[in-house]
Amino acid sequence: QVQLVESGGGLVQAGGSLRLSCAASVRTFSTYTMAWFRRAPGKEREFVGAIAWSRSVTDYADSVKGRFTISRENAKNTVYLQMNSLKPEDTAVYYCAASYAGTYTRPGSYAYWGQGTQVTVSS
Repeated sequence: QVQLVESGGGLVQAGGSLRLSCAASVRTFSTYTMAWFRRAPGKEREFVGAIAWSRSVTDYADSVKGRFTISRENAKNTVYLQMNSLKPEDTAVYYCAASYAGTYTRPGSYAYWGQGTQVTVSS
């Protein structure tokens, strides 16, 4: 059983920064592609970004490119989402996910999910 626990959410003003963390309880963490998704009120869960097991390959949604950065520390079983230049439209519950099969940008491709952490950006 894989458990993912997000932390680091909160309330921030537009233009500010937050760093989310996702800690995984799995020995094979270093072999998993990890991803971040978000769900804004009234909207479906959407892809934010992903990082391959090798750490050298990342991909981001167009809406966050240049502002968000994903990184991981395999020795700590942790993946991070650094969010800069936050906008009110970034307000959402952010989820980390692990172990996909199929299309890595699709929520349905992932086997394991965290409980989510709320990010609220005020204008």
